[in-house]
Amino acid sequence: VKPMTPRCTVPKAVPVGKSASLHCHENEGFPKSTYSWYRNSEPLSADTKAKPHNSSYTLNPATGTLVFHAVHKGDTGRYSCIATNDAGFAKCEEQEMEV
Repeated sequence: VKPMTPRCTVPKAVPVGKSASLHCHENEGFPKSTYSWYRNSEPLSADTKAKPHNSSYTLNPATGTLVFHAVHKGDTGRYSCIATNDAGFAKCEEQEMEV
């Protein structure tokens, strides 16, 4: 079963240096969806070695949770998430996060 459009939760504004949690979830898809996050249409890597060195975040593809440990100005942007499984994928609306 193709995933439904996921529900994305993105904080509107986060003070510099604070942590921020972004959530993405859908429960119609079977098999269970995996999640990927995008900032300004660029994919955010779950692989810590591939990340930009100045970004400190943890991305869990199984739960759809993206956690910034200490946000900085460069994390400002439009975030969206894609839920994917064997049957297809679905994307939530982009949401702006201001740092």
